[in-house]
Amino acid sequence: MNRRTAIKNLTMSLGYTVAAPTIFNMLSSCTAEVNTWSPLFLSSEEKHIVTLLVDIILPASDTPGALDVNVPQFLDMMYYDIEKKENQDLFKKGASIFSEKLKNQFGSDVAKGSKEQFETLLGFYFDISGKATATIFKEQRLPIENLTDPQIENRSLYKFLISVRAYTLFGYFTSEKIGEEILNYDPVPGIQIGCMSIEDVPNGRAWSL
Repeated sequence: MNRRTAIKNLTMSLGYTVAAPTIFNMLSSCTAEVNTWSPLFLSSEEKHIVTLLVDIILPASDTPGALDVNVPQFLDMMYYDIEKKENQDLFKKGASIFSEKLKNQFGSDVAKGSKEQFETLLGFYFDISGKATATIFKEQRLPIENLTDPQIENRSLYKFLISVRAYTLFGYFTSEKIGEEILNYDPVPGIQIGCMSIEDVPNGRAWSL
């Protein structure tokens, strides 16, 4: 499977079909500095939330982090150009709930929230049991009329957080820098080897899409 086909399949798994050239154009246009780019969809507060969450999910280490390949900009452009109005509204609602949760817990506006505060709050929602996780994903699939008000709020918050996580991974692993400099990259792939020992994989890393 080539890189363009894989990206097309990834977008379909997220619930919509996007032409692969559109995705590549978005990825290549996300080049502004983290602190200076102007969002198209996100508010300034949402930009701050997404930037910190993305950095927590895939921080820089011995390899580039999500901020190094402009993942927040990618998420912003995807929601501005690709996502349906329904999902845009759900994202806004979830971000607002996250802001309120952070303010209630730490007593400060989310725009002034620190990475440490975000990590604490994110851990509260994701460092949970398998049973609780199963309940959360079940609520994601239920019709909204079958949920109580607290469940609706909880679903909106998790939908926002799960979306940020999904786009973080999507944007990161389909970026040119990660695909060509970090993952195993072969610009002219040869035969497909369906089953390869991990010891035989260069650097022990996955192949680039």
